Amino acid sequence: MSEKVLMKGNEAIAEAAIRAGCRHFFGYPITPQTEVAAYMARRMPKVDGLYLQAESEIAAINMVLGASAAGVRAMTSSSSPGIALKSEGLSYLAGCDLPALVVNVQRGGPGLGGIQPSQSDYFQATRGAGHGDFHLLVLAPNSIQEMVDLTYLAFELADRYRVTAMLLADGILGQMMEPVSLPDPAAADLPPKDWAVTGTGGKRLHNIVNSLYLKPEDLEATNLARYEKYAVIQRREARHEAFLLDDADIVVAAYGASARIAKNAILAARAEGIRAGLLRPVTLWPFPKAAFAQAAKTARAFVTVEMSMGQMIEDVELSVRCAKPVTLCSRVGGMVPAPEQILESIRQAAGGAK
Repeated sequence: MSEKVLMKGNEAIAEAAIRAGCRHFFGYPITPQTEVAAYMARRMPKVDGLYLQAESEIAAINMVLGASAAGVRAMTSSSSPGIALKSEGLSYLAGCDLPALVVNVQRGGPGLGGIQPSQSDYFQATRGAGHGDFHLLVLAPNSIQEMVDLTYLAFELADRYRVTAMLLADGILGQMMEPVSLPDPAAADLPPKDWAVTGTGGKRLHNIVNSLYLKPEDLEATNLARYEKYAVIQRREARHEAFLLDDADIVVAAYGASARIAKNAILAARAEGIRAGLLRPVTLWPFPKAAFAQAAKTARAFVTVEMSMGQMIEDVELSVRCAKPVTLCSRVGGMVPAPEQILESIRQAAGGAK
């Protein structure tokens, strides 16, 4: 039986992780995600879990690697520049095929930027999370309820495919409060991990968790096998939300908090007689390419709404294969697009589309 409470987004992530069976959290404070770590510091000792504030973001991600290699559900959280510091560890996690959850509550950038909300880490999450050939599974909530639900899903998919998952939120979602239904805690028996380095008791061969391959043939074979797994994830796990999409001439593409704002603009456009609809990626990797390709068959134009200089727009353009015009509506640096700005972009797309 679920429990309904009013929670702040950052705290909802932490509580959901605990209920999903996470008992090992390693972090370092940075605005606007610090409440995730603060909540874990209060709650973990009460559930026989471990909260450890590391000496740095680099230390925290490597502690996650060690805990995951031992077969437990482990996570860390940070915000944009902190995630950048974790990039080497993310690559090692991928090279070791280790499941884990990394939370990024985005702030403005580049550099220290500002503590206001942003979506300028899209490339970082989907393209440049670390060196080498690999992907993170990236989930983008747009409500506090989804922050709970996608935290559960992230742990489940990470274990199922032995990949590291990232929950990509922003300062708006991290700091706002909404009613959420919290599922009952997960059963104590989490999925078996017969690959983990838990000791053998003399009953099996030793497990080795490693990302170093001195023979290029071995590394190539490992990378090829990993990409076969990624192909399965792309086929099975791409997720999206459609809103007033069936008859839409103008398709608005937005994720996270931007999608919430875009819905208001879409309703206003409909009131003016413009058939607008929303296609919201829930997974940023794998990106829901098929849904966008299908929408391009009937839509006249696309508008992407982002709190960045335009990053997701590239995936939209690739998905529709440039068959239809794609324009950008954005604010950056911690500024948030207003419904009126998005509505004007919809009007312009409707007027210019053929």
